[in-house]
Amino acid sequence: MERFAKVNELLAEYESLEAQMADPSIHADQNKARALGKRYAQLGPVIAGYRAYKLSEEDLNAGKELAEADPSFASEISALEKTKDDAAALLEELLLPRDPNDDRDVIMEIKAGAGGDESAIFAGDLFRMYSRFAEKQGWKVEVIDTTPSDMGGYKDMSIGIKSKGTPKPGQTPYAKLKFEGGVHRVQRVPETESQGRIHTSAAGVLILPEAEEIDVDINMNDLRIDVYRSSGPGGQSVNTTDSAVRITHVPTGIVVSCQNEKSQLQNKESALRILRARMLAAAQEEADRIASVERKSQVRTVDRSERIRTYNFPENRLSDHRVNYKANNLDSVMDGDLEAVIQSLIDADRTAKLAAGNS
Repeated sequence: MERFAKVNELLAEYESLEAQMADPSIHADQNKARALGKRYAQLGPVIAGYRAYKLSEEDLNAGKELAEADPSFASEISALEKTKDDAAALLEELLLPRDPNDDRDVIMEIKAGAGGDESAIFAGDLFRMYSRFAEKQGWKVEVIDTTPSDMGGYKDMSIGIKSKGTPKPGQTPYAKLKFEGGVHRVQRVPETESQGRIHTSAAGVLILPEAEEIDVDINMNDLRIDVYRSSGPGGQSVNTTDSAVRITHVPTGIVVSCQNEKSQLQNKESALRILRARMLAAAQEEADRIASVERKSQVRTVDRSERIRTYNFPENRLSDHRVNYKANNLDSVMDGDLEAVIQSLIDADRTAKLAAGNS
C-alpha cells in the first residue's frame, strides 16, 4: 500500500473546493463561501507537503537509476534520501489530528482568585503580559468587560484577541494561546507588605475560541436578560442609567454580565459575544466527552494548589508545571516575551500526538 495513501482523499477534496470557489455563483452565499475558503486554507499546507514528498520520492528514484548507470551519481543518494525523509516527517506532522479551533480568534477571561487584592493586581499583570504578547504578534486586543478592584488590577475581565489579515496555520490567537488556560500562581512581596514577606496568590485564565453567529444557534426565547446600573470599584455607581446587562441562557445555566459600555445595546452585544464563545466551548467539551476523546481540561476554579504555572518574582523565575519548562527571565516574560514558553507547550502537544499516532 502506498505510503500516505489517505492523502488522496484530501487531494480530491482540495481539487473539488478549488473548482467550487472558481464558480462565481458560490459567492452569492457569503457564509458558504467563507466556509469553503476556510477549509481550502486548512488543506493547503497538507497538499503542499504531500506534493513536496512525492517530488522528493521521484528525485530519489531518478537518482538511483542514474547511479546504476553511472556510479559517480551514487554520492548524491544520501542527500536525496535525507530530503525524502525530511519531507515525510513534515507530512506526517501535517496529517496529525487537527484542533478544529486552531484558525479562530480568542475570548480570554482572567479572574482574580486566592490572595485577595494581590490576586487582582496579578490579574492585571497577566492582562498586560498577554496584551504585550499580542502586540508583538500583530494581533488586536479589545477589552470587552472588566470589574476593577479597589486596590488596582481586576477582579475579573473579558478580552477579545483577534488576528489581522489571514494568518498562517498555527499563527492564530487560539493556536498560540490555547494552552494558557488554567491557574497561574504568583509568588512575590506585595507592595502593601511592610514586613517584606513573600505572598502566594493566584489568578485564573480561561481561553475560549471566538464563535461566529453561524457557529452557535441561540434562541432568543431561551435567554433571560436583566438590566441594572453599572458600578465601579467598591460598588460606587458610575452610571445613572440601567445600561449594564446580565444574560442567562436558561437551558444551560450559563450567565454572562457586561457593563463596560455606556449603551445597554452595546453591553448586550458584548454579552452575546461571550455567551456564544462559552456555548461553543461547552458543546465541544460535551462532544469530546461522548466520543471519549481525551481533552486537557482548563482549571475553572482558582485554587492556589491547582496551578499550571508559577511566577516567582524574587528569583525572576517562571515554571510551567505541565512540561517542566523553567526560565529565569520572568521580567521579560511579564513584558510579553512568551514565545519560548508557549512553543514548549506546542512542542509537547505535537510530540504526544506523534507518539499516539505511531503506537
